[in-house]
Amino acid sequence: QVQLVESGGGLVQAGGSLRLSCAASGTTFSMNIVAWYRQIQGQSREWIGTRLIAGASNYADSVKGRFDISIDNAKNTGYLQMNNLKLEDTAVYYCKGVIRGRDYWGQGTQVTVSS
Repeated sequence: QVQLVESGGGLVQAGGSLRLSCAASGTTFSMNIVAWYRQIQGQSREWIGTRLIAGASNYADSVKGRFDISIDNAKNTGYLQMNNLKLEDTAVYYCKGVIRGRDYWGQGTQVTVSS
C-alpha cells in the first residue's frame, strides 16, 4: 500500500525557515510529480506549487521566490523549503505525489508562524 508520510512542520518565527518532507513508501516506483498545498482552518485547500521530476516547477504568486520544491529520486522523497516565512503562511501543509499516474496525499503537517 502506497503511503506518503510528511514531516518537518512546527513553530517558527516570522522571517525564519522550515523544510517539510514527503516520503513515499510501499512502492518501488518513483514520484514523477510532487505538489504542495496548504489549508487554513475554515478555508479551502490552496495550491502552493508543483515540481516535475524532469525539473520544471511552478509556484503560486503568494510563495514565489520564498518557497522551493525539490525531489530526491533516490529517497523517493519530496521537499518543500520555506524561507522568509510570514504570519499568513500559518496553515496545515499537504503534499501530493503522483506515482504511475495516481495521486497520493500525505497526512498533513501543521506550520505555525509567530511574530
